[in-house]
Amino acid sequence: MTHTARQLVSRIFAHDVDGLVSFYERVTGLEAARHHPLFAELSVGSATLAIASTQTASALGQPVTVAGDRALCLDFLVDDVDACFTELRTEGVPLLGEPTTMPWGNRSLLLRDPDGRLINLFTPVTAEARRRFGLDHAASSGG
Repeated sequence: MTHTARQLVSRIFAHDVDGLVSFYERVTGLEAARHHPLFAELSVGSATLAIASTQTASALGQPVTVAGDRALCLDFLVDDVDACFTELRTEGVPLLGEPTTMPWGNRSLLLRDPDGRLINLFTPVTAEARRRFGLDHAASSGG
């Protein structure tokens, strides 16, 4: 291959862009950049989640449907998943259970977005998991 991708941007389609943007802003604490009424992006670091109206798919030459994709999980690293759980539960966000520590060292909270996509809010809690995400310096500095 003579070229290399420089960034990965994930895009999900929605019938109600405003509603989905509001949901993701509320759940992640990120603020969306609104480039057009039919398109928005939430970015953190080099990662971007684009939210596009199903109306934009015709420009791509393919129709899309929003059917609660059960094969997709969007993962968001958060500082304190247990605090997220308490806050979201208080706000009445439907959650799929309480935070659980996974065998690979992440503490995870699962929920679904308004279109049915699985969302995983997670915090690395073991030393190995924290190292994988470049967080081991915080533990060694006392923070």
